[in-house]
Amino acid sequence: MFRGGADYPPSWYAATASPPPPRTTPPPAEVDVAIVGGGFFGLYCALRLAQAGRRVALLEASRLGWGGSGRNGGQLVPGLSCGWARLRTALGAQLTAEMQRESQRALQQIRALIAERAIDCELADGHVEVAVLERRVRALHDAIDEARRDWGDTRLRFVDRAELGAYVDSPRYRAGLFDPDAAHLHPLKYLFGVAAAAEAAGATLHEGCRVAGYRELADGVRVQLSDGASLRCAQLVLAAGAYVDRVDPRLAARVLPVGSFIGVTAPLGEAACRQLLPGNHAVYDNQFILEYFRTTADHRLLFGGRCTYLGGTPRRLADAMRTNIVRAFPQLRGVAVDYAWGGHIDVTLRRLPDWGRRGDRLYWAQGFCGHGMVPTRIAANVVTEAMLGEPTRLDAFAAIVNPRFPGGERVGALLQALGMSWYRLRDRV
Repeated sequence: MFRGGADYPPSWYAATASPPPPRTTPPPAEVDVAIVGGGFFGLYCALRLAQAGRRVALLEASRLGWGGSGRNGGQLVPGLSCGWARLRTALGAQLTAEMQRESQRALQQIRALIAERAIDCELADGHVEVAVLERRVRALHDAIDEARRDWGDTRLRFVDRAELGAYVDSPRYRAGLFDPDAAHLHPLKYLFGVAAAAEAAGATLHEGCRVAGYRELADGVRVQLSDGASLRCAQLVLAAGAYVDRVDPRLAARVLPVGSFIGVTAPLGEAACRQLLPGNHAVYDNQFILEYFRTTADHRLLFGGRCTYLGGTPRRLADAMRTNIVRAFPQLRGVAVDYAWGGHIDVTLRRLPDWGRRGDRLYWAQGFCGHGMVPTRIAANVVTEAMLGEPTRLDAFAAIVNPRFPGGERVGALLQALGMSWYRLRDRV
């Protein structure tokens, strides 16, 4: 039985992808590496470690990509959710510069894997970050200045309001920042391609395989499965993100599962889509509680950005998403929303990444805070190099202190909801 009682939660992604048959073969009794979680971070780790000759078993409670990896906005944008300035404060200038280069490398690794494996995932180039508020136009200039000054990166281009219509046909936005190397894709189709690559490298993938917990032994780790079986491994990677709670309560205390939502319109036609987004680029705004959108290969508008900290899905979600769509694109008033869904993202209290290890046996990465398409690849690069004998970069992340949410998940969610109400007010003023 898969989590949720079905293969995949309803979404436009699930409706337009063709998932392979469930991988229900029981895992082996002993492996070099066990990975808990079948999202992008777990699959990237499985691919890299299998390529290095390790015996790898990936354990997923439901279907691969069942969580945020298979139903997100599909935007491939370099960087981390916290931004480079905050990371520099936490880790220093040298490691931040390395992570910026790693971010660009991760994006190229994703593109290379798509090309090498001929993954049909609707890849399209280009991304625009837009400002809703006049006072946040300065942030776009600052990002361009930072990229040129600190990284020698001259790719980013400022787009003023007069020119912005050539990228986004909306009266809501004041200016933009164009990144030609960023992109967007169908994340579930891409994830199926990554899974096939990991299997081809020698990893075994096991769906419907729920992990109940683990315990460290004198010479390894014993992973307990919910059906009573177990397996032994030399190293364990926790890659469950927002769903890590029952596997490791200590890690779960440092992330809050936050609901995030997406709506997809009825087909608009190719001409209408190119009117909305002439270059077929992905877009997000620079509000604190941001919105993001892009068009799809079957000529719909995919629009996300609502969030909730107190659990549950908003009533009449499709209508709620339509309200946000029409605010950005008044010309779509009356459009039907054919798909609307939500899921959880793993948010840390300070919005900083939570990546690390305990000794040489237990490794993890979480706290992607809704910006995971590229950062999951960065994290996998950093974590697997540590597992293969070079832990310097991963150990540097120990300098980041990600505290527990005060009062646990319920109280933490309430405090976060109150804080987000303040930021929503700021976003509107």
